[in-house]
Amino acid sequence: MKTITLTMPLDMHVHLRDGEMLSTVAPLTSYSFSGALVMPNLVPPITTLDAVKEYRHRIKVAMEADDFEPYMTLFYQNYSRVFLENVQDHISAIKLYPSGVTTNSEGGVESFDIESMRETLEAMSDLGIVLSVHGETNGFVMDREAEFMSVYEMLAINFPKLKIVMEHITTAEAVEMLDRYENLYATITVHHLMITLDDVAGGMLRPHLFCKPIAKRPHDRDALLSVALEAHPKVMFGSDSAPHPKHTKESCGCGAGVFTAPIALQLLCEVFEAHDKLDNLQSFVSDNAQRIYGICAEYKEVVLVKHDFVVPDMYGSVVPMRAGETLKWSIDRVD
Repeated sequence: MKTITLTMPLDMHVHLRDGEMLSTVAPLTSYSFSGALVMPNLVPPITTLDAVKEYRHRIKVAMEADDFEPYMTLFYQNYSRVFLENVQDHISAIKLYPSGVTTNSEGGVESFDIESMRETLEAMSDLGIVLSVHGETNGFVMDREAEFMSVYEMLAINFPKLKIVMEHITTAEAVEMLDRYENLYATITVHHLMITLDDVAGGMLRPHLFCKPIAKRPHDRDALLSVALEAHPKVMFGSDSAPHPKHTKESCGCGAGVFTAPIALQLLCEVFEAHDKLDNLQSFVSDNAQRIYGICAEYKEVVLVKHDFVVPDMYGSVVPMRAGETLKWSIDRVD
């Protein structure tokens, strides 16, 4: 059978939630990944050193004995340099959410006034802390990411030493930004490499494909594929796997998020094989992230085999993407 071995795969954007949900989903990431950048938008959000340490401990307990490193983040506020100096050894990034753009982001940034942010962003630049950004405005839903490009430009120009990661990009405009500014990078999800808005709402509404940022047009997906498949040195895999209980997805007020954690690597194999680019998957799912973030991941080898895998209908209370469908690739073993 056809196989591929991925060394030290990393998920550089994942939502592990907390409590019972954390216990359900954390092992599904820690089993097949060496590490993951964990998002801080809990209730309340992660904004203190104690909260970082306590959440990391809960994650380590939930993942049991897996060799896995949770790379921790803070929820963006205008932190002082002294605070950032004290916390820098415990975090890999600070996640910036514009207020109200996605799940649990109500305490996010309301105004991108450079001067009010300067102390924090200059300290982050000096200390080597990455700025991770959910880049959307509050405009028309299909235009929100494209409209945010001017904010990325403003940040990139004013803080040229600051590494800025455009998270879960979905548009051709964001892809074009990668080569415009040296300090801009990006994560790309597997579902945005596969679907467009037509898959979400072109026929019967499919709530388990609804996410923010919403899937866009075919030419946007093609732009994402063009850099992901070639493992452009400034892009890396970030699943943005975001679990919600079934009753909150299949309901009025559907929660935004696609749950891909347990099948992310299998889906990536499908996408890269379909374009005859499997040789580039290692860089996209590990090597680029290690270089961009300056990390050395926990050693792990994940062997995938081209063998049918039927996706379970549920993982705990969560419905995964492609539930009940047959994938072409399976995880054979993890060493």
